[in-house]
Amino acid sequence: MWHVSLYIAATIMVAITHWLYRWQNPKCKGNLPPGSMGWPLIGETMHFFAPNSTWDTPPFVKQRMKRYGSVFRTSLVGRPVIVSTDSDLNYMIFQQEGQLFQSWYPDSFTEVFGRQNVGSLHGYMYKYLKNMVLYLFGPESLKKMLHEVEHVATTSLEKWAGLESVELKEATANMIFDLTAKKLISYDPEKSSENLRENFVAFIQGLISFPLDIPGTAYHKCLQGRKKAMAMLKNMLKDRRANPRKVKSDFFDYVLEELDRGDSILTEAIALDLMFVLLFASFETTSLAITVAVKLLRDNPRALQELTEEHVNILRNRENKESGLTWKEYKSMTFTFQIINETVRLANIVPGVFRKALRDIKFKDYTIPAGWAVMVCPPAVHLNPVNYKDPLEFNPWRWEKGASKNFMGFGGGMRFCVGTDFTKVQMAVFLHCLVTKYRWRTVRGGEIVRTPGLQFPNGFHVEISERQTE
Repeated sequence: MWHVSLYIAATIMVAITHWLYRWQNPKCKGNLPPGSMGWPLIGETMHFFAPNSTWDTPPFVKQRMKRYGSVFRTSLVGRPVIVSTDSDLNYMIFQQEGQLFQSWYPDSFTEVFGRQNVGSLHGYMYKYLKNMVLYLFGPESLKKMLHEVEHVATTSLEKWAGLESVELKEATANMIFDLTAKKLISYDPEKSSENLRENFVAFIQGLISFPLDIPGTAYHKCLQGRKKAMAMLKNMLKDRRANPRKVKSDFFDYVLEELDRGDSILTEAIALDLMFVLLFASFETTSLAITVAVKLLRDNPRALQELTEEHVNILRNRENKESGLTWKEYKSMTFTFQIINETVRLANIVPGVFRKALRDIKFKDYTIPAGWAVMVCPPAVHLNPVNYKDPLEFNPWRWEKGASKNFMGFGGGMRFCVGTDFTKVQMAVFLHCLVTKYRWRTVRGGEIVRTPGLQFPNGFHVEISERQTE
């Protein structure tokens, strides 16, 4: 009998050993990039999610770049992934969207953003939604929105100047959320019985966490935040349909018009996922960028002085001193746009962009197998001394000759972020109002804590006071 038991045990050990070998050495019709697949099923997920309290490239990526080179393999949340920090491969990935690569995100991301969110759709449907978003955030709409953005920034700064101090990330997030929610769904926090922003706070706090949906975990709270926010949006849609407006005044009206068209390809589920993603992306990423910009300017008096001079000159050259910003004035903010590019490069607000290989792809001596995920890693490119001299230094003057293919702060290719212009308008207008009318100093300066998905300026409190008229 013991012979049978020994045989069974040996068979199990051989099977486990074979499974472990196949896990560490996946099949490939060619040479896989070097790397490690980590533990079975878990892979290297835990290392990937480890926070980084420096400006530098996340340790997970930096350590593997030193060991394996600019392209390496790993396994994250149960999926084999090729990580690219190579500028040439990144460029090819962005330019070959729909041909060699396709937008893809882990199941945990699609679960929280919606399985029909704009980032997970392809082909005609993606282009259709992109054009819808440009209806709201395109240049022509932003021209009309400019005075409203300036008014919101002005009134917010006036309010903050009367407080002892403000936590800038939270304050700017509220400011931008209220404006965006108004333009999207005519949401007014003072008139609503539910706090939509609170649901997004719960969502964000668990967004970058291990995908374990058990009560008490951050991921579970994230899903609950999404569920409540989606319920609010669905009720608003139902109410709007029951009480249609005679005059269209927000993006919801435009969406409803599309939904009611007989030949429309838009569904209610896709429309609600689109609303959710727009609300999240518009305020969270931009508020992070503004906070980082203010922190960097605080630490660089020369850049702050040049920025202030640019905006003071706009006021001096204005014929009507009582008028607000014009589109021409906005487009003239050359140094401001350099500040924005440098802030986005250092902040790396989108530190990972995912795609999936549609077929076996040769790159240099390696093969990227069909079906494998590919993660473009902007921080590793933005903070590489080969691409940018003294990459950890805040140097807006490096942008005097414009951007290059090594800059991917707003994505690239056909999926270049459609909210880029909105982000730039928000940042430029806020900085204009801040440097021309106010001074500020740090009361409690926090650090930037990075995760693979977001950066959190912890405890960056500033005291804002009015600038004396010059």
